[in-house]
Amino acid sequence: MRNEAVIVSVFGSLLGLVIGIGFGAAIVAALRDQGISFSLPLLQLVIFVILAAIAGVGAGVLPARRAARLDVLKAISSQ
Repeated sequence: MRNEAVIVSVFGSLLGLVIGIGFGAAIVAALRDQGISFSLPLLQLVIFVILAAIAGVGAGVLPARRAARLDVLKAISSQ
């Protein structure tokens, strides 16, 4: 459960970064004649992905604990 939450949060943050960088580059390209330049704050982007992974761990702890306490046979028979 915890690993799954981390994977989802990291992939979500990476997808958001790719889309955001793409849109940012497109906007800067459209406004280039006004003196706007494009630069990537790589350290901040890496910190964002690390914080997303930590948030994924935090989001996955309680469901993982709850799932660990369930009796597997009861969980299967109730569904």
